[in-house]
Amino acid sequence: PVEARLPEPLPACLPPSRPDVLFLHGQAFTSKTWEALGTLALLAGEGYRTVAIDLPGYGDSPPVEMVLTAQGRRAFLDRVLQELGMQRPVLISPSMSGRFALPFLLAHGDRLAGFVPIAPVGTKDFTAEQYRGVQTPTLILYGDRDTGLAPQALQNLQHIPKHRVAVLSGAGHACYLDKPEDFHRALLGFLRQLK
Repeated sequence: PVEARLPEPLPACLPPSRPDVLFLHGQAFTSKTWEALGTLALLAGEGYRTVAIDLPGYGDSPPVEMVLTAQGRRAFLDRVLQELGMQRPVLISPSMSGRFALPFLLAHGDRLAGFVPIAPVGTKDFTAEQYRGVQTPTLILYGDRDTGLAPQALQNLQHIPKHRVAVLSGAGHACYLDKPEDFHRALLGFLRQLK
């Protein structure tokens, strides 16, 4: 007689699907920064789909006039998410990229699974009331030696209800470059607790 083999049952608790992660960059950097730092490979190894993009006028991207306004920058990110097919990604936004990320967060925060601002610029362009309306889980991350942008960003972003703060000791403005292991640990810890 032929013995029929039934397929193995699937485990009852499969790990939840992980969100995509979209990396922006600061003014002195490009998308290649995240590759060189090993961040993209590390997260991919943990099962995350990670993408780093060049903002208009940086790296391999052409300059785009439409991003001169907050509305244009918001539309740019909207188009990026559509073209990449990203559903509710986590948005990583260091420094200058805050000019793109913050207008998008305030208009479409429900389309993000999480937000990681790293001493972003432009936080003072919005009110405490606007920040209080954001329901996106947020990890406010900065280096304790960044005495310029970090305190101002923290002061404004701490109005976001679902926020946590991670301070990288001995790190400056580009804290992810100064303390990559600490940065990766903080980022992975945040990503793992997202629903």
